[in-house]
Amino acid sequence: MWKATTSLSSHSISPGMVALACNPSGASSEALSVRPPIVNGLSWNYYSLNCPRVEKIVRNHLQKVFQQDSGQAPALLRIFFHDCFVQGCDGSILLDGSPNEKDQPANIGIRAEALQTIEDLRSLVHKQCGRIVSCSDLVVLAAREAVSQSGGPKFEVPLGRKDGVTFSISGTNNLPAPFFKTSEVLNAFAPRNFDATDVVALSGAHTFGRAHCSTFFSRINQTDPPIDASLAKNLSKTCPSQDSTNTAVLDVTTPNVFDNKYYVNLLNRKGLFTSDQDLFSDSRTKDIVNSFASDQKLFFDKFANAVVKLSHLDVLTGKQGEIRAKCSVPNTKKKSFVASVVEEFMDLSGQM
Repeated sequence: MWKATTSLSSHSISPGMVALACNPSGASSEALSVRPPIVNGLSWNYYSLNCPRVEKIVRNHLQKVFQQDSGQAPALLRIFFHDCFVQGCDGSILLDGSPNEKDQPANIGIRAEALQTIEDLRSLVHKQCGRIVSCSDLVVLAAREAVSQSGGPKFEVPLGRKDGVTFSISGTNNLPAPFFKTSEVLNAFAPRNFDATDVVALSGAHTFGRAHCSTFFSRINQTDPPIDASLAKNLSKTCPSQDSTNTAVLDVTTPNVFDNKYYVNLLNRKGLFTSDQDLFSDSRTKDIVNSFASDQKLFFDKFANAVVKLSHLDVLTGKQGEIRAKCSVPNTKKKSFVASVVEEFMDLSGQM
């Protein structure tokens, strides 16, 4: 494992502990005064010795990217969610293959441009520091910047992940679907130790970005949960059929800004997905929606903590995994990669 001399592990920091470390991300001291615990192998300043400029390199490059294409911000955040929720934050969503995770129905709309941005970041960072920073860490950093540079909270993320060498096609079935009701969404997150507040906070990622017609077409004429009549009318024009290639904004109020208007929209029955709007109908989550709608700072704090929590899922550290020389291809022999795909199909079919 690569180590920093002042690494903070889960043995040296506890919930609510005031962090005294330096602030490499440039966030305000108030925003960083309390940090959640982290898992063994990760650190708040993992690259402080061997690649101290990594966060600045990522931040500066993404500023240029977002100026040209603001839609890449929500796309990068989605890549992070869909990577970590499948088989942990190991960069598996970046791997090529036929098929691969990116091709699966749950990952419809994953933007090729955003995937290329991750690879561009890898190239820039490896040119500066050598092959030290993992693609999976770059996915986490890019997601954090996507949020903060779009108006959202500024917060630190622990680093030190290694990249996996396989992907999981079947694992994409674990991703919560946009047509889920709240019970199904909570059940999807519960085995990973996320509570209702975490789920409602993470759902706030839908405060920016766009969605394809196929993901919300059933919502247009929905009565449970209810939909605002004007929104339904507009969506029916945008999506005359489920197969339409058109898209709609997730947040009708401030579609390109990371803020709490997503929750205000839910109060007004203007959530795009069933999984969004039902949060305001379910008694377990309604009060949380109300609290986030009325207090943006509360939402920001809970969202940042939930993202850090999500970034811990099944991470590879130390001698586990590798640092990919190219984000879409494992360093291991091609034979081993092909074998992993064969094993995946055997798991799915039960025979070969």
